[in-house]
Amino acid sequence: MRFGTRTVVAAGLALAGASAAPAQPAAAPLTDAQVEERVDALLRQMTLEEKVGQLTQIAGGLFPGAKPEETLRQGGAGSVLWLNDTKKFNELQKVAVEESRLRIPVLYGLDVIHGYQTIFPVPLAMAASWDPSVHERAASVAAAEARAAGIHWTFAPMLDIARDARWGRIVEGAGEDPYLGAAMAAAQVRGFQGPYLGAPDRLLACAKHFGAYGAAEGGRDYDPVYVPEGRLRNVYFPPFQAAVKAGVGSFMSAYMDLNDVPAAGNRWLLQDVLRGDWRFPGFVVSDAMAVGNLVIQHFARDGRDAAVRALAAGLDMDMASGTYARNLVGLVRGGTVRETQVDEAVRRILAAKVRLGLFERPYADEARVASVLADPAHRAEARLAAQRSMVLLRNESRTLPLSTSLASVAVIGPLADSKADTEGSWMVFGHVPAAVTVLEGVKARLPNARVAYAPGPEIRREVPSFFDDFVPGPKKPPQTKEEAEAAFQEAVAAARSADLVVAVMGERADMSGEAASRASLDLPGRQEELLRAVSALGKPVVLVLLNGRPLSINWAAQNVPAILEAWEPGTEGGHAVADVLFGDVSPGGKLPVTFPRSAAHAPLYYARNLTHQPEGSSSYRSRYWDGPTTPLYPFGYGLSYTTFAFSHLKVTAPQVKVGQGAAVSVDVENTGGVAGDEVVQLYLHQRAGHDSRPVRELKGFRRVGLKPGERQTVSFSLGPEDLRYWSTAEHGWVQDAEAFDVWVGADSTARLHAEFQVTP
Repeated sequence: MRFGTRTVVAAGLALAGASAAPAQPAAAPLTDAQVEERVDALLRQMTLEEKVGQLTQIAGGLFPGAKPEETLRQGGAGSVLWLNDTKKFNELQKVAVEESRLRIPVLYGLDVIHGYQTIFPVPLAMAASWDPSVHERAASVAAAEARAAGIHWTFAPMLDIARDARWGRIVEGAGEDPYLGAAMAAAQVRGFQGPYLGAPDRLLACAKHFGAYGAAEGGRDYDPVYVPEGRLRNVYFPPFQAAVKAGVGSFMSAYMDLNDVPAAGNRWLLQDVLRGDWRFPGFVVSDAMAVGNLVIQHFARDGRDAAVRALAAGLDMDMASGTYARNLVGLVRGGTVRETQVDEAVRRILAAKVRLGLFERPYADEARVASVLADPAHRAEARLAAQRSMVLLRNESRTLPLSTSLASVAVIGPLADSKADTEGSWMVFGHVPAAVTVLEGVKARLPNARVAYAPGPEIRREVPSFFDDFVPGPKKPPQTKEEAEAAFQEAVAAARSADLVVAVMGERADMSGEAASRASLDLPGRQEELLRAVSALGKPVVLVLLNGRPLSINWAAQNVPAILEAWEPGTEGGHAVADVLFGDVSPGGKLPVTFPRSAAHAPLYYARNLTHQPEGSSSYRSRYWDGPTTPLYPFGYGLSYTTFAFSHLKVTAPQVKVGQGAAVSVDVENTGGVAGDEVVQLYLHQRAGHDSRPVRELKGFRRVGLKPGERQTVSFSLGPEDLRYWSTAEHGWVQDAEAFDVWVGADSTARLHAEFQVTP
């Protein structure tokens, strides 16, 4: 079993009296052989029950009555989740390392998705930055804060490609494109884990949900996925493979059926692809309850069968269902499961604990937590990330940037002063929202102006989230019809009395994320009605969108002069929105996902295959007779406060041989009057081959900052891997000797064109 060259610290097995100390750099690197030697030494001492315990993850909190102490004392659990309490972490760890027979430390896991205390923009927003370095730094801040608090393992990054905007968990990933998704995947792994697994103040990362979870039928969370192998290999797998290449330490299987085999019991997925093709050395954990769910899904006959099939498929750790704990010992002793199968899974989990340094430093330093969480540099990084993730969708008549001499502004909308909705979905358990809201950001930029605020009618999910059951305290009753109408009129009145209106609209945080799929992509509630009423007043209106997915804002796209896609921007979101609105920052983000005109058009994505009547041909007609099928906003789209021009596109060699790459260069110039960023995007199309190929595929991008009048030559290197694909016809990877089109520009509709030929 190989683990790659990672630096880890030497660890002993006896830990009684271990002191709480800050994480320290490794004293010396351990070789793979040394790690294996330590794991083998421990494994030889373990009973079968203790081995199965290491494959079991239990709930340390969240559910009433959870009492993990005795389980840990008996060596019955290797990991604990759904707990976020530094003192409790240390208390339970003390039981594990001082009261259990072998003193094996607990691995604490939690969903640290886009921040711990300091909340960064949601991952979809971070992908809109088209700047992997920003995502890497954000993950490193989240890791430092979470590790200080006592967490070792984050269930992130989520790497599922999502081409159906109805799917709620689109907010957690990088959007629709495998190339952009792979770049963001590697960046997050580097940010969470650092230069090696076990680096100080870093976390064990977990690539999830493997695989193709984002292709659920109808965009309905948890529903089955049917995707041919060619599309899996070419579209859905690349971000996961990029995570493996970046050294990710763990994987999480998905919930759903993949081509009729649930991911938690899918041997082809977890063994043949992940461990066989990609040589992944880490461990695999199920999603919550997923091993037990194999029975509910009518895949396994009962819990015993579920345990047998999940373990055989390559799933090492059972998250919270207790299926392994209840069944594996008996299955081994009855001869149904070989103990060597259990050993193999245990080795991978113990190796991770060794590499993380948990045997030497099992406890969190409670005295250190407050200072780490209060580091002002973290909020500064969050503000920068939010600035770079925002996408300017519309700016007619140069409505933006706004002047700071405005005398009166109305900030309206149900999200304008909501800290929770500004920070977004998937907060860690127990997090208290502390975001700067858009209202607060605007007020801070206009200290001498009259800033009126009116939220208008509230917005709510029609079907509540099951996560609401875990939120303590009484639930706020919905507005009555009369209350909603009064709130509507109050917002219109506030707009009428102002010089300019900032409408903050979109979705509440619980409207995207897990179990948050939608049948519509329209603005929820009466938001569009309010937007129309305010626009009818004749005042300048700026629409700021807070949302976790593309929205079908067709009316606004034609009638509201300025639209800023701010996503769910995090702790410093309000300040960052104000930075962009008032011109301190020129927006440079680009859409990582196509915005459809209607939810009925989903899935909609740019990298489609050509048909016999392609768009632009003389015979082309809209695919729907009741409206255009073109996107409202295409993949890669985003405006700036300045303008850019592309020229001198060159391919260094008109012909290259199979197995060789190609070099492409282009000049980009800031032709406007202010400094700004442009994302230079390169797209390829293969004209013929063993299989039909997409009309365009992103194969390179770079975000560059240019001063007015400045020109820069941007170069791309296309390797053989960029020119190959998994062929359905050949059932394998191929690189065809064929002609290629190259486009470079500001989005997926780029027109600057060149070509080259791959020869045998």
